[in-house]
Amino acid sequence: MQEQEAYFAGLYGGNDDPYQLRTRWYEERKRNLLLAALPHQRYEHAFEPGCGIGELTVALSKRCDRLLASDFSERAVEIASQRTRGLRNVTIEQHRLPDDWPHDAGPFDLIVLSELGYFLDESAMRSLAGCCRHSLTAEGTLVACDWRPDFKERSLSTDAVHAALAALGLTSIVRHEEPDFLLQVWSRDGRSVAEREGIR
Repeated sequence: MQEQEAYFAGLYGGNDDPYQLRTRWYEERKRNLLLAALPHQRYEHAFEPGCGIGELTVALSKRCDRLLASDFSERAVEIASQRTRGLRNVTIEQHRLPDDWPHDAGPFDLIVLSELGYFLDESAMRSLAGCCRHSLTAEGTLVACDWRPDFKERSLSTDAVHAALAALGLTSIVRHEEPDFLLQVWSRDGRSVAEREGIR
């Protein structure tokens, strides 16, 4: 954990957008794919842990009545708070997960885990998955989107992260796989979008 804290402190030390979330087409395209994969047009109350500098947060805010976003990095929280200033439906908090999971703030009908789980060890990831299960509403949507290639600071593989979430027993409704990332969506309501809208 100390190594990861040092990593993120260095990452945000001299750069407000170290992953180039605002400028890379890769990142914009990935956000657009994630948003398109959501089965509901709108959500009442969403949670986005590991929000980083808040670029996905801003995009999600357009689909949510209320959105709680968090990060364990104090600097990331500062940047995300500045980025979302003026968005009255967005709250940014500092959380160290899974210990600081906001149980009292839920339940949530959307939980988005983007580029987060692979920084946790196996036990913490199982605990995080359990938090998702307990905080998700009866028709809730759970999303995970993660970088696939290996890197030094990774604790778990992307496959291990997604396996922990798949083990919750929710219905898989979207799986989008590329060499660079894996995007999956699960729901307590297993119907397709067409089924929900009475098309089939």
